[in-house]
Amino acid sequence: MNRIAFFIFAVSLSWGAVAQHSKKEVEQDIARHRAMAEAHEAAAKCLESGKKPEQCTKELQTACKGLALGKYCGMKHAH
Repeated sequence: MNRIAFFIFAVSLSWGAVAQHSKKEVEQDIARHRAMAEAHEAAAKCLESGKKPEQCTKELQTACKGLALGKYCGMKHAH
């Protein structure tokens, strides 16, 4: 029973966090995510074309300026 009560409590907290964003803010987030996805797709195509990773990273950074945190446009993976 305690697990169910905890789950309901946790879900209610998450609903409160969602309610803090206006519809306009959510739409802006969606647009930013789509722009970041396009920038990452372009970076993947850049690498597929045989360009050097450094050049593709630079292009990604330029495309993502002002969209995401960090120099990898909100994404970083291990190599």
